[in-house]
Amino acid sequence: MSRADRKEDEVRRMMETRYPPVPADLASRAADRGNRLLRRHRAVRRVGWLLLAAAAIAFAVWASVAEPWVSPPMDVTPPLEGW
Repeated sequence: MSRADRKEDEVRRMMETRYPPVPADLASRAADRGNRLLRRHRAVRRVGWLLLAAAAIAFAVWASVAEPWVSPPMDVTPPLEGW
């Protein structure tokens, strides 16, 4: 008998009983796992916001130093025509 067949037989036996046995601490384990997942999601969200804020600050500092909106000075004077 293969492992899959054994598992299938075990599931069938569980389903044939009126109420399949459930571990006594299932609810507390599920609640603990849910709390862990919520904490992890909150931490990831906070790190994401912090990275976004750091990127915005870095961009603002770069823009204030480099001033990309100002045209560079011309090296050559324009030709004078019409004198």
